[in-house]
Amino acid sequence: MNVKRGSTTFLKVTIFLAGIAVLYLCIFLVPKIGNFAGELYPDMSYLKYLVFIVMYGAAVPFYFALYQAFNLLRYIDKNTAFSELSVKALKNIKCCAFTISGLYVLGFPLFRFITKNMDPPFGILQLIIIFASLVIAVFAAILQRLLQEAINIKSENDLTV
Repeated sequence: MNVKRGSTTFLKVTIFLAGIAVLYLCIFLVPKIGNFAGELYPDMSYLKYLVFIVMYGAAVPFYFALYQAFNLLRYIDKNTAFSELSVKALKNIKCCAFTISGLYVLGFPLFRFITKNMDPPFGILQLIIIFASLVIAVFAAILQRLLQEAINIKSENDLTV
């Protein structure tokens, strides 16, 4: 029990630190990127706002997914991991990851246009975000399905006994 609680505490701290890191990026880096796009193409000042929409728009599902992951860890601590609440949390994480990936896919031409003359190309970072989000979404979908099957088997066994 102590090892489990220590593991979940470590993961909760990691979730908190990831949230702090993205908050830092949202406060300091996103405005710089948006302003850079506005200064690079002054006749297309709306690019700045498109950058804000994509990046801040992706931050919202990111924080919701962190909240769901935190809830999932709480369910594990309370020994209620095999519940419909856990399945719902995994479903929400999956949807958030697909949303983040989708936003960056939609924003890819925008960022490619902004950074086309830069060296090194920053499109690689965007591809990493897209790929990582897709991996998380697929992983959450697999865990969701496995957990739902385990819950179904458990309920069948409870009815049999």
